[in-house]
Amino acid sequence: MTDIDTLNATLAPIAGSRATARLEQGRASIILDVSGLEPTARDMMAAAVRAEVSALAGIVEVRVAMTSQRSQRQLIAVASGKGGVGKSTVSANLAIALHQLGRKVGLVDADIYGPSQPKLMGVEGSRPTAPDKLLLPVETAYGVPLLSMGQLVAADQAIAWRGPMAAGALGQLVDADWGQADTLVVDMPPGTGDVQLTMIQKHRPAGVVIVSTPQDLALIDARRAIDLFVKAGIPIVGLVENMAGYACPSCGAISDPFGTGGAELAADTLDIPFLGRIPLEIAIRTGSDGGMPPVAGNGPERAAFIEIATIVRDWLDRGGKHATDFG
Repeated sequence: MTDIDTLNATLAPIAGSRATARLEQGRASIILDVSGLEPTARDMMAAAVRAEVSALAGIVEVRVAMTSQRSQRQLIAVASGKGGVGKSTVSANLAIALHQLGRKVGLVDADIYGPSQPKLMGVEGSRPTAPDKLLLPVETAYGVPLLSMGQLVAADQAIAWRGPMAAGALGQLVDADWGQADTLVVDMPPGTGDVQLTMIQKHRPAGVVIVSTPQDLALIDARRAIDLFVKAGIPIVGLVENMAGYACPSCGAISDPFGTGGAELAADTLDIPFLGRIPLEIAIRTGSDGGMPPVAGNGPERAAFIEIATIVRDWLDRGGKHATDFG
């Protein structure tokens, strides 16, 4: 009869440290950690385990479960209290900038009701596959794979779902086959509703980047978003001020149609880091509409996104602590 030592010795050359086994009355239960494996490799490993263990003396049943260690992957949520502040643009450029800075990044478009990342990332019309009952993200030209509801429904189709359905869709996007990605940037919907609560409860971001424009109305809603995540114990990476100043292309004069400095002041008042300003630039708008995020180019507007991404990368590398937290 096979004992647990024999079972573990059989599993070692097939799965190594990826296998955890239990044996009870001839029933072998094996959990395989398939983190980072491609679907074909996962299936081959599972099939080999079943075949070898089934051949052992006294084994009457073999159960194989596959799991992925999501805890090894850090989620950065990009949130705002209201729509129209450029959160999706910030998310796309932040994801690409983090990739350029050495992170293995995936982008989740969690704005279930208003997905815009396929257009921003230049992959409109693409559809993910699910060969192993897990969605495979769509590759983009910028080294950042993407999953979005915008890839699963027609562009002009309304997504009229109640909260539980939206929360279920979020789970499929986050728990997809992200391969070697060590960081997921999650473009959250505006507000503080069901999708945000599901993200907090089930997927637990490492931290949140809050996006606001300088104007008071946007900052009121940004404070609500901050309050939600703070009460849930999710660290606030910092606050980004978007649409911060417009340079006249003719004379170079700077105007501030949405005000100036409001987000930095709010960050100081709320005692959270201020990550930086993103200018109101026509190149950002045209690049976003054309599926060419400006951080992937060589224009001057790239610098603001790289600066913010560098702070976020360093925050992740320090284990979610800002330099001032070390005293």
